[in-house]
Amino acid sequence: MFSLACIIFAGGKSSRMGEDKSLLPFEKFTSLTEFQYQRLTPLFTRVAISTKTADKFDFNADFILDPQEVEYAPTAGFVSAFREIMDERIMVLSVDTPFVDEPIFQALIDADNGQLDAVIAKTSEGSHPLCGIYHRSLLGEFERMLAEGDHRLGKLLANSKTLYVDFSDEAPFTNLNHPHEYQEALSRFCAPDK
Repeated sequence: MFSLACIIFAGGKSSRMGEDKSLLPFEKFTSLTEFQYQRLTPLFTRVAISTKTADKFDFNADFILDPQEVEYAPTAGFVSAFREIMDERIMVLSVDTPFVDEPIFQALIDADNGQLDAVIAKTSEGSHPLCGIYHRSLLGEFERMLAEGDHRLGKLLANSKTLYVDFSDEAPFTNLNHPHEYQEALSRFCAPDK
């Protein structure tokens, strides 16, 4: 078990999907969020779901709610998470990346030397800001960004002590942004082992 909390970010607008992707059925679970919560809970000391409302989910979990007055923004999730969890660092993962696995988490944790603000997964397609470790040292900056309506995680990371960990395989970082990506993920996840 990894000795840090993992926050599943499930509060996005899902505009490209056309419906709330956090509620899409996945594997044997009624929602992608429940799938992520169940598979990650054995791996971390605490797993919580960052969302605007817990009412939309039909299962019991540890929910961290965004401030109600804020539109959909990851900065709100970070501020709420660090106010709720007093740890020095948290792992974050977007709800729509169901293939990020234990070896990826281990590589990110191994790369974190305690002198950094963030450790972020990176592939040839680019960095993955919602797959990584964030330190409490960024809370003040997140609060400033939230107050100013600035939600550019890439800019924050570029101006912070960020270590990017390179992964050669793009497949685990596939985001389920569009309906065809969701259908492909369902077929891939349910495909029989070769």
